[in-house]
Amino acid sequence: MAELVLKVGKERSVIDRHPWIYAQSVARINGRVGNGETVTVVDAKGKPLACAAVSLHSSIRARVWHFAPEKGVDDAFFGARIAAAVGWRRTFPTLAGQEGIRLVHGEADGLPGVIVDRYGEVLVMQLTFAGADRWREAIVAALRAEVPEAKALFERSDSEIRQREGLPPRRGVVWGALPAAVTIEEHGVRFLVDVEQGHKTGFYLDQRENRRLVQALAKGMRVLNAFCYTGGFTLHALRGGASEVWSIDSSSTALALLAENLALNEMTERRTVTVEGDVFRKLREWYQSGERFDLVILDPPKFAPSAAYAQKAKRAYYDVNLFGMRLVRPGGYLLTFSCSGGIGAGEFQEIVAAAAVANRRSGQIAARLTAGADHPIGLAAPEGEYLKGVLVRLD
Repeated sequence: MAELVLKVGKERSVIDRHPWIYAQSVARINGRVGNGETVTVVDAKGKPLACAAVSLHSSIRARVWHFAPEKGVDDAFFGARIAAAVGWRRTFPTLAGQEGIRLVHGEADGLPGVIVDRYGEVLVMQLTFAGADRWREAIVAALRAEVPEAKALFERSDSEIRQREGLPPRRGVVWGALPAAVTIEEHGVRFLVDVEQGHKTGFYLDQRENRRLVQALAKGMRVLNAFCYTGGFTLHALRGGASEVWSIDSSSTALALLAENLALNEMTERRTVTVEGDVFRKLREWYQSGERFDLVILDPPKFAPSAAYAQKAKRAYYDVNLFGMRLVRPGGYLLTFSCSGGIGAGEFQEIVAAAAVANRRSGQIAARLTAGADHPIGLAAPEGEYLKGVLVRLD
């Protein structure tokens, strides 16, 4: 096995069990190695520290499979890791019985670049790292063994991240056949899932428990769901007894699926308003026209795909919270999120607080929110906590 030699003093993060090794920490690679192949990570004195896979095109030059270099990496390794990831989710209290669930969550499950979501009898796999792609067949075999009741596996390895890894996109059925419609039930609400063309793997599973909070909170409320996508928060608000829900998104395709979800749940008779348009512009217009809501939900797309975009993203988060907050009636709630890994939870709270100050409003944080338990955060890699949110009651 080839060796990846760290520069002097750069071994600390590996010793502390962080799974990423950046290019600037690498002194050299001893031996010929292809993109995604496994190497032994050694310190400057040659002491073995870990087994990792290299990415020759990424600033994250290697990602660690495990910290016992004498054991190597083989098909059995992936079988064991996937068995462990699937196994604990089957019995965890908030996850047991869920039809929509993340079965494998990358580094947090010891499988960098491997994402697997389950939608009923359909599995969707996304491989975003050269090392994961190299072991694709072993991962597929392990999934078939651990989830034998699944009727199909669909691959959605088509994200921009693969380009940075030097990998071509992959999308299509791996085995089985997709049903005519993929649906899941979530806390009493049914959703259609577009596994072939939808965002991520077809649905935002990470917001499951936060949608349940909206369902519990929304009774009698007039609700605005901004960046609504296919209506996750919209339908849960209606299920919870909201008096009226406005939903806005810039995607006509997403709004068409929202309409189908409303029909699927026999909610077309409910008081709903659906708007296709630019959220930033419409928030300003609605404020000027006097629209007010008891609950405003802001779940925008990722404004900062990496730390390099953080400053620009902070301005965008500030603006959307500034104007979203103006639409909240006194005593009402702002439920606001950031899914940008480059913005920390503390930074995001400061942005929301600054927007309140600019609006001359006071408030209280009623809840801090993150993804569900099926999107765990590795103890040694806190930057994996990409989704953060706050529920703010505004005076």
